[in-house]
Order: sequence, then C-alpha cells, then structure tokens
Amino acid sequence: MDDATKENWALGLAMFAGMMLIIIGLFQAIVGGSAIINDKFYAVTRHYVFEWDATVWGWIHLVVGVVLFAAGWAVFAGATWARWAGIAALSLSAAANFMSLPHYPAWSILIIGLDVVCIWALAVYMRPYAED
Repeated sequence: MDDATKENWALGLAMFAGMMLIIIGLFQAIVGGSAIINDKFYAVTRHYVFEWDATVWGWIHLVVGVVLFAAGWAVFAGATWARWAGIAALSLSAAANFMSLPHYPAWSILIIGLDVVCIWALAVYMRPYAED
C-alpha cells in the first residue's frame, strides 16, 4: 500500500470516528435530556444492582454526551489527545449504557454497539502509518 492510500485511509477513519463521536454525543444528550425532563419516560426496574433514579441516569448520560461531542470536535480539529479522550469517553458511555440496560434495553444495546465501533476506529486510524 503506498503512502497516499495509507494517508487516505487514516483520514477517512479519523473523519468517521470524529463524526460518530459527535452523533453518539448527541444521542446521549437526547437520552439524558429526556430523562431529566420526564423521569417517568424510562422503565424503572426493581431489584437491579444499579437502582438509581431516572433523573440521575439522565444527568450521567447528558454529561457523557457533552464530553463525547467535545471529543468529536477535537478529533476533527486534529488534536492528538482527542483520540485517547474519545476512547475514554466512549468507554464511559458503554459502561453507563450497560448499567442502564433495564431502563431502555434496545437503545442501550444500540449505543454500546456504536461505542465499540467508534473505539475501534479511534484505536486503528493511525495504524496505516506503521511500517509494513
């Protein structure tokens, strides 16, 4: 693979990861805002290990969403630290969605899947520059 092809792949994966961070951040913020505005919207389960009020989950998702959104913009700006910040924020997002599975399972599974794909994209997008 020549250098131009490697550079195009790296740029494409960086753009994908940055856009996914922004989209997932918006999703998280919407979920968080929904729970804050109307905490009866989400199902409340009994006897779950992480038995918090839906409003608390809303604030957690809102904060994670803002961090993801900011990391996405930093990836677009080309900040090297943004890859690691994005991976860390996506890991928090996956953990938060895992803990809120009983409240909204379909949404949580979707976001966890998107988090994993985006973590992969952030982890490998500089790999084409490595020696073959």
